[in-house]
Amino acid sequence: MIKLMIADDHAIMREGLKQLFALASDLCVVAEAENGVLLLERLRQGGIDLLLLDMSMPGICGDDLVARIRAHYPQLPILVLSMHNEVQIAQRALRSGASGYLTKDRDPETLLAAMRRVAAGGRYIDAGLAEQMAFAASGLGPSNEHDALTDRELQVLRLLARGLSVSSIATELVISHKTVSTHKARLMEKMGFLSTADIVRYAMSKQLL
Repeated sequence: MIKLMIADDHAIMREGLKQLFALASDLCVVAEAENGVLLLERLRQGGIDLLLLDMSMPGICGDDLVARIRAHYPQLPILVLSMHNEVQIAQRALRSGASGYLTKDRDPETLLAAMRRVAAGGRYIDAGLAEQMAFAASGLGPSNEHDALTDRELQVLRLLARGLSVSSIATELVISHKTVSTHKARLMEKMGFLSTADIVRYAMSKQLL
């Protein structure tokens, strides 16, 4: 029996996954968390065979969270289940220590297969992303300017492009107003943006919304 922990900030997503896993005889959801702090607190109690992790949660998240988990629990299999299908995000997660990466638009059978492979000590990469990675490695794939951004900076860029204010982003990510402003300043410098309008135009051109 695989003892599973689900970490996702959307309650509906967690409930849907639990209903799906209830149909699998070899899976048992023993814990869940809606943010990075609760996730780390629960992991300290032990008894987890596999972590199913969303990349975008309030507070500490993304590759920073993966790296922190891997540092303290080097043997824990981590399968990232994310809405983000950008190669650079998947690569950061895998480099930080994730055992696998799958996008949320995949079918349940694919998710279950990925979970079982990762829980058994294997690795799994979303087929579509694996193809893009192969092309990128060969120099044939497209490169994006936002590859230079950190996971959090890219997250802030997306939220700014959606029209959220710095204060609203701080509330959503459970970080300080100053921290959001710092991320915004850094991403604008890296990308050469002069205004929020530049952010929106870029996000639309790269289908980041």
